Amino acid sequence: MPPQFHKNPLRPAAIIAATLLVAACGSPQQGGFQGFPPAEVTTLAVQPRDFPVAFEYVAQTTGSKDVEVRARVTGIIEKRLYQEGSAVKAGQPLFTIDPTTYQAQVNAADADLARADAQKAQADRELARLKPLAERKAVGQKEADDAASNADLAAAAVKSARAKLDELKVNLGYTRVVAPISGLSSRAQKSEGSLATANDTLLTVISQVDPIWVVFNVSENDELKLQRAVAAGQLSLPKDNSYDVTVRLADGSTFPRRGRINFADTRVNPTTGTYEMRAEVGNADAALKPGQFVRAVLRGAQRKNAIAVPQVAVLDGPQGKFVYVVGKDKDGKEVAQARPVVVGDWVDGDGGNLWVIESGLKAGDVVVVDGVAKLLAGAPIKTASAAAPAEKAATSAPSAGEPMKSEVAASTPPSTAPAKSQPAAKSASAASKQ
Repeated sequence: MPPQFHKNPLRPAAIIAATLLVAACGSPQQGGFQGFPPAEVTTLAVQPRDFPVAFEYVAQTTGSKDVEVRARVTGIIEKRLYQEGSAVKAGQPLFTIDPTTYQAQVNAADADLARADAQKAQADRELARLKPLAERKAVGQKEADDAASNADLAAAAVKSARAKLDELKVNLGYTRVVAPISGLSSRAQKSEGSLATANDTLLTVISQVDPIWVVFNVSENDELKLQRAVAAGQLSLPKDNSYDVTVRLADGSTFPRRGRINFADTRVNPTTGTYEMRAEVGNADAALKPGQFVRAVLRGAQRKNAIAVPQVAVLDGPQGKFVYVVGKDKDGKEVAQARPVVVGDWVDGDGGNLWVIESGLKAGDVVVVDGVAKLLAGAPIKTASAAAPAEKAATSAPSAGEPMKSEVAASTPPSTAPAKSQPAAKSASAASKQ
């Protein structure tokens, strides 16, 4: 019988691997990238420029006047006269408190005043009768003096009775509770039939919403950071806090009207470690309601002589953030070189957000801004220049009613921005492993 051969399923794979190994050993690749076409990238020569900067803070709206409407007399609430949550005008009736007792007191005081008037009239007549008799010595001087004193006492009693009547009329008027200001009403704190206690029972709250206030807090760390940047000449702030304030709503939309800072506290809140600031925004249509959580965006500051690159150019590596710059290999050909950088705030530039580079780049460095996802350190590249994204930054201030495309947050940047550089970051990590 012919010899039987057993088939080995691993033998073809081993033969292929050995063949590839021999081929690789026979044609070494110089520098690890020989034979690969240069990656086509877009580059930008960075230069220091001035950039507009915006600061964004979490804020809450509040009425420019918040008035607590309280009962000023004690009594049973008879009726609520307004629609809860509606707009009310100054002087508009809101509640009626049972006026029966107060009306009776007014009637009694009115009778006391009439009695005092009658007594005064009697005293005046008595004085008029005795005074000429005393002058002719027909009666004693003491009788005339007593008559004059009685007339004065009667006049004082009239004034006292009239004052008491006026006081009770005021209390009677307080049984009709009216709105002290115009604004938006809140819900009624007491229903009909409830007992209201004078100067204690809260009936409702009225908020004046035109203008409306936007209150936010600046942390002590952020304030110190801004002061250091200003002292170093890296940042200029508008004088007297004359920021242009834009309100960003919870759904991301921008409120169409802008405001101005009308209060900036100089003291640090010991509980929160923050400075309170407040902006005033026109709100004639009551589109903003008190208590809304919004974001206040402050514009008017400028980053001075800063170097900034597009966010897509900044990658994350094992040792931190870096960018690719154009360098030369030993043959004088262009290659991508990884340059570690320290990033700062975000600023707005033509085409999108830019990232301020605190250190790692200098004027004239050529940075790869497009095509970074397919690069490895030392890889050959074919460059094409891009228009400087900062050229329009200094002149692209938004017109009235038009928000800027992006802002630099005074605290942590939005979590969505770094996602743009994630693919490139993976490539950088792979390069470091290789």
